[in-house]
Amino acid sequence: MDLDALIPEHTGKFDAILIIGPPGSGKGTMAKFISAAGSHCHLSSGDMFRGILPETPLGEVFHKYSSKGLLIPDELTVHLFRLYLMGLIHTNVFQPSKQVLILDGLPRTLSQARLLDAHVHVKGIINLEVDDPELLVNRIRRRSFIDKRPDDRERSVLKKRLQFFESETLKLLEYYDLNVVHSVNASQKPLEVLRDILIKLASII
Repeated sequence: MDLDALIPEHTGKFDAILIIGPPGSGKGTMAKFISAAGSHCHLSSGDMFRGILPETPLGEVFHKYSSKGLLIPDELTVHLFRLYLMGLIHTNVFQPSKQVLILDGLPRTLSQARLLDAHVHVKGIINLEVDDPELLVNRIRRRSFIDKRPDDRERSVLKKRLQFFESETLKLLEYYDLNVVHSVNASQKPLEVLRDILIKLASII
């Protein structure tokens, strides 16, 4: 019996909405709200990486980079995305014919965006804007105590992450078609941010 034939590869691109914003802007929270509002599938890059078993070959490679504070290579990130997504499909968590992917934290770079072009059709982008860096730092540090993530409490680490967003991730807004980019003021209360997002995406989800 050909076991591989029992788990066929998905052909074609997946419809997706990207949630882009600096650390602390509420990407994860909004992505969960949006996916729940439209019964769509939320895929977080953080969950994807944290789900890697450290004793596996992939986990060893991931640990080699993360233990040194280095970014995971873009090719490896997108490869992991495909593996993770196939798992969601084959366990019926994600139904491509009925649902849209809500991508949170992916892509982070232009290189990742170009690699993802072969797999996703970006129908909309929510750009979460926060003008006050101190507000972002305070949000992240508060979250670190709730989620028990001590690495998010160091100001030097937080500033480095914010600088990376400014220098790399913001370039994505110039890469994609401006017609699919929707900017939202993420300094508001969560429900106000969600309201504005749903208005922007009403025709998509």
